[in-house]
Amino acid sequence: MKKFRFRNIFSANLLFLALTAVVCGQSYVNDMKRDSARSDKRTGGKIEKTNLVAGDGNIKITINVPAFQLTLWQNGKEVKSYPVGVGMEEYPIYVGLLKASEISWNPVWIPPSSDWIEASSKVKVGEIILPTDPRNPLGKVKIPLGYGYLLHQAKGAGDLGSLVSHGCVRVMQKDLYDLAEKIVAARALDVTPEQISEAKRTKKTLTAEMETPISVEITYDTQVVEGGNLYIYPDIYGRKTNTVKNLRNELETSGVDAADLSDATLGKMIKQAVGKKKFVVSVASLEAGNALKNGKAVAVLGTVTETVKKGKR
Repeated sequence: MKKFRFRNIFSANLLFLALTAVVCGQSYVNDMKRDSARSDKRTGGKIEKTNLVAGDGNIKITINVPAFQLTLWQNGKEVKSYPVGVGMEEYPIYVGLLKASEISWNPVWIPPSSDWIEASSKVKVGEIILPTDPRNPLGKVKIPLGYGYLLHQAKGAGDLGSLVSHGCVRVMQKDLYDLAEKIVAARALDVTPEQISEAKRTKKTLTAEMETPISVEITYDTQVVEGGNLYIYPDIYGRKTNTVKNLRNELETSGVDAADLSDATLGKMIKQAVGKKKFVVSVASLEAGNALKNGKAVAVLGTVTETVKKGKR
């Protein structure tokens, strides 16, 4: 069992304090033009799936923020996707490229230098909050992404599909366990199943470090053609991405014949993607002029019906 080292904690503490502006979410770096990894423009129109191959370290993680979806990929194929919760509008998750360099079970938490911490009467900036402390909000697993951003355990199912954190990504415990163990297997990390099992049963900290970090690509793609369907997600951070101009561009660059779709029709489609609802319609229905008739507003984390998938005319 690896023991937690105070030297590492103090180093992490210095990192948090040095990167205050980023951690606070006040120096938000945008990479808004990157298409979702699941877009037909990037997959060629089909997402191949695979079971994880142990020892094959060619993996990456992607998150499309408005879809509240995290995907683990291996050699360009989808291993598994997980629903997530993300940062509140005033503390948004970073959009761009980050890296995961370790997994920590029963993690320590060091409150960052941020206004919400400074306003708290329960914790102080830079304080070392052990996994045994009820004030520790990280749960059983954290995967640091750099600059104070984390994947960590959700408080409950209500976090999923919601703006709930101070810039982090929340994942249900069972999904986080699954993701962590898939990473361990793919990268052959220096932890055993017995150590992981003990960490699950206890509050003892266990850390698995990665010599080569995993790429974590975070996108903000509210209008995406994926697998023969158009998905319009709510513009949860108010980035003004859901415009008729942007939607027409998405369709045209995805090879969808949108010439007969009026701006009024596109506008009506966009208006249905509000709150926790996404608008979904098949490309076949779009090109047949039945976008509003066959399209549906469904829960962001809901499944697409066969009617939408098949694009009935």
